Amino acid sequence: MSALSKGKKILVTGGAGYLGSHTILELIEHTGYEIVSVDNFSNSSPSAFDRIERISGKRISNHAIDLSDEAAVKRFFAGEKDIIGIIHFAALKSVPDSVANPQLYYHNNNGSLRNILGNMPAAGAKYCIFSSSCSVYGNISKLPVSEHTPIGRAESPYAETKQQGEKMLEQFAERNRGMKVISLRYFNPVGAHPSGLLGESPLNPPTNLAPLITGTAAGRYREFVIHGHDYNTRDGTCVRDYIHVSDIAYAHVKALNFLIENEKAPDYDVFNLGTGKGVTVLEAVKAFEKASGIKLNYRMGPRRKGDVEAIYSDCSKARTVLGWSPKYDIEDMMGSAWKWELNCGDKVRP
Repeated sequence: MSALSKGKKILVTGGAGYLGSHTILELIEHTGYEIVSVDNFSNSSPSAFDRIERISGKRISNHAIDLSDEAAVKRFFAGEKDIIGIIHFAALKSVPDSVANPQLYYHNNNGSLRNILGNMPAAGAKYCIFSSSCSVYGNISKLPVSEHTPIGRAESPYAETKQQGEKMLEQFAERNRGMKVISLRYFNPVGAHPSGLLGESPLNPPTNLAPLITGTAAGRYREFVIHGHDYNTRDGTCVRDYIHVSDIAYAHVKALNFLIENEKAPDYDVFNLGTGKGVTVLEAVKAFEKASGIKLNYRMGPRRKGDVEAIYSDCSKARTVLGWSPKYDIEDMMGSAWKWELNCGDKVRP
């Protein structure tokens, strides 16, 4: 344990979620901070903390509060002392659901961030890592996407909440000198912890690629539908930059340490997190079939509103500044997701 981390806490919001739980494991492995979680289990399960404990031997303290409840957030910060940094994951994240329920997304995603920022100065928390998204870029004509790529029109209310969240954070850092903030723009998280004991297990019907593919292969879903096969891509399906969830989780450790250990770090900065390689949805299906040895029952369907045609990253800034680069490829991602499904899939989903 370093002198910097002794007796200090890091708050992880959405700690029982897919990204939050994997990041907690990376924080346990690579830092000496005490980890505190806030998660009201709206789309996750308390069993995630049992799995974290099984893998790491550490039990995480969680506060089951709604972060869009201003009074509850104020009580939380009044009761939890020594929080120096916050990694903010807690948000609704389904593109199609956001199209159907936009006001819910604005209230939940932006409201929770506003409440956190409103309490940070008084709590003495100086560092914030924000869970953002490549969706902030919109439909891009020039690839790969770098941090200098202009922010485009949001293709969904979910994407708009991330654009608004980044703007809130930038203004917060400008007005509160001494506060340091990084927005991490994820591309497409896939996979599970290498142990196969922790993975993606949303309580609501999944919309992400891996749980739909593995659930179909396991027989829980009748078929996997590829949304759109007439895009201007090499096989007609959308192109995405899939990145292993553990790679993304470790990037949060690197970003947090960068802020804490570098007094001259910018007050606000953004980083792309991806592999830098575009993979079509159909190629991801083929990678799963190769990794699992299973022929997937899939079909082509119509385009889905809110989806962009193609996007993949230039992640050289994260490599140069944070010293981070991804370790896993698409077959590793699909193989670990299938391992998680075989070990635990039928035990954690309704």
